[in-house]
Amino acid sequence: MNTAQVKQSPSQTPADHSASPLRLSYLYVDNFKSLVEFWLPLAEFSCLIGLNGSGKSSVLQAVDFMSRLFKGQVSHWLEQRQWKPADLNSKLTGKSNITFRIDLARGSEVFVWQGSFNRTSLRCTQEWVWINNHLVFTVHEGHYLFLDERGGWIRTKITFDYEGSIFSLLRDETFSETLLSIKRFLQRTASLDLLAPQFLRKKTDWSGGELGLGGERLSAFLHELSSEQRIALESRLKACYPQLSRFFTRSLRAGWKELNIQEEFGKTRLVTEAKHVNDGMLRMMAIVAELVTGHEFLLFDEIENGINPELVEFLLDALVNARQQILVTTHSPMILNYLDDEVARAGVQYLYRTPEGYTRSIPFFEIPSVSEKLEAMGPGEAFVDTVLPGLYEEIRAMESRNQEADHVDPR
Repeated sequence: MNTAQVKQSPSQTPADHSASPLRLSYLYVDNFKSLVEFWLPLAEFSCLIGLNGSGKSSVLQAVDFMSRLFKGQVSHWLEQRQWKPADLNSKLTGKSNITFRIDLARGSEVFVWQGSFNRTSLRCTQEWVWINNHLVFTVHEGHYLFLDERGGWIRTKITFDYEGSIFSLLRDETFSETLLSIKRFLQRTASLDLLAPQFLRKKTDWSGGELGLGGERLSAFLHELSSEQRIALESRLKACYPQLSRFFTRSLRAGWKELNIQEEFGKTRLVTEAKHVNDGMLRMMAIVAELVTGHEFLLFDEIENGINPELVEFLLDALVNARQQILVTTHSPMILNYLDDEVARAGVQYLYRTPEGYTRSIPFFEIPSVSEKLEAMGPGEAFVDTVLPGLYEEIRAMESRNQEADHVDPR
């Protein structure tokens, strides 16, 4: 087993207590679209900014794709997006396989999963898991191997077909609690990166606990919520839509579910079917609905789209204080302006392309010129006051200084 190829990264370690949730602290992707040897640190709330084409959507797609590896739904994911396997890998390199790696932390523990995905077989032909820098699980040469309690390897030949990660097919009883928590975290990742009103208005018969990439299962998703979840969702929505009294779903023929909104204006009660509800309310409903689910990691693309400016502050407050870990993209300085400076420094990542076309990330407020502005401006104002195309030269100068510092002779 060759593990030398795995690069070690620093790990963000939250406070050590038993109630600490599992969190994704670092993401590494190589050979997925413009993501070539790409590293991204993640906070509780992370926001990707950058010019069009910088790779923001590709990051969300890569994370969602990793989640589908752990669900064994690679073919389905490709069909949903109308992609072919050849669309996955970068056209900027001659590499074939795609490498994914996640660093997760819980308390003082650090977990790492890495996989090498083969586009021909649609599976990870190699996988590794480390716990606190000790290799405990691997897939190698047609076998999967566990490290047992005595430090010996249990080797089992793979005699079954599967897509994605072998974690998707092995029974939960096979894994230790730690390995099972990694599997569950990735499986409980949800993306709404294709959210669109025309999908949100659709009647659907079943959701399986998923809204769908575009929110196309919203009616069935809401129908399947528990009473407690429904009450929590209505309470959140009433905070920004005071005229909303409730939402309800109706079962139609063949099991299709129809969403309706009930509003009260004085003594007048209006019931509106989803196909006539305004875009912003439907988008807000879908986003906030995810916050009352059991999902652990939520992805939203261009979070401000279709949301009234006066409701953006409510939305950002809900996301920043969510139980889940959140990753969003935005083009709007208004989103940044509603972030506290500490949240912005920790979570706003600037994405850019190198001359070779590779996507890279850097904490936006660690760029010296931007950091200086934050002393006198809000995060959004600093964003507006920055000419993004001019940042590359400053970033390159930073990298040069850092490389020189790394090579200084300590004598």
